[in-house]
Amino acid sequence: MKEPGPEAAGARTRSRTRRAILSAAASVLGRDYHATLADIADAAGVGRTTLHRYFSDRTGLISAAIEDSIAAIDESVADAAVDQGSPIEAMRRLVTAMVAVGDRLVFLFGDPRVLEGRGAAKTPEPLDDPVLTLIKRGQAEGAFDPDVTPTWIQRVLWSLVYTGYQDAEACGLPRHGIVSTVIRTLENGIHTSNPEHRQA
Repeated sequence: MKEPGPEAAGARTRSRTRRAILSAAASVLGRDYHATLADIADAAGVGRTTLHRYFSDRTGLISAAIEDSIAAIDESVADAAVDQGSPIEAMRRLVTAMVAVGDRLVFLFGDPRVLEGRGAAKTPEPLDDPVLTLIKRGQAEGAFDPDVTPTWIQRVLWSLVYTGYQDAEACGLPRHGIVSTVIRTLENGIHTSNPEHRQA
């Protein structure tokens, strides 16, 4: 098999560095919107000069981090395959996927200044259809409470994941602990009283 040339290797390195910077930006700015570029560079494990080669200013970095975070969340939803299996199993996979990108949710929605002035871009639209479709399927099959709107259940889901991730960050809880707590709280709130649908 032919070894990749220096140009291909360099492109992969640049891509990894850019991803590291964007991930660090979301994590750092999600905790402190006033964090400096130096703080972000340090979290990404790069020098500030390197960061400036990728992003010349804070505004450009935040904008790129927003787009990258929306894409990361969208990818997690896709990976959860919420159209497969029972609604309850699919919802549990979705919660696990959302907790894995909890830092992106906190970054996007924790401080209104992040998405200020972005209009329709405020809501990551790719999230809406598959999640709402899952919720509606669960309601139609009798697994989820039909007396509340799908949008309400969706908002409760995002809020629980957001809160769970923030609490875990503050208390140092492991990720699996967040997942189980969010699932327990969510299921106790949206399942019907029919015991047949309470099975895993």
